[in-house]
Amino acid sequence: MANPLLAPLLRWFDRLSFPRLFLLSAALFLLDLVLPDFIPFADELLLGLATLLLARWKKPAATDKVPAAGDPGR
Repeated sequence: MANPLLAPLLRWFDRLSFPRLFLLSAALFLLDLVLPDFIPFADELLLGLATLLLARWKKPAATDKVPAAGDPGR
């Protein structure tokens, strides 16, 4: 169950595009690294952001298409 204080933030983060979500995660991580415990619940936010980042990470589409067995292969 999500923390009631962090759930609204994670819902808002869920609407961000991948590059913005990555930049936000990196900035929060660096801020937490430089100033430990400066932001309350920063570690929990980072875990939530990492989960969202991994959920949005897509493999690139395959460019090499293998022709089907019945396809003459033009």
